Amino acid sequence: MEQKRCSWVNVDNALMREYHDREWGVPNHDDRKHFEFLILEAAQAGLNRSIVLNKREGYRRA
Repeated sequence: MEQKRCSWVNVDNALMREYHDREWGVPNHDDRKHFEFLILEAAQAGLNRSIVLNKREGYRRA
């Protein structure tokens, strides 16, 4: 059975699929994870989500 995904997910992009399938809409109670999402959302302003996800590891190291 094929998984249903939101229309914004580029199924050809593995990072987008993983983000959608494992993180999008999943309740989160970890402060570090909340902060990471805040930074990613701020970085995304005006950009494609896949660009930000590609830079995610760099943000984590910083």
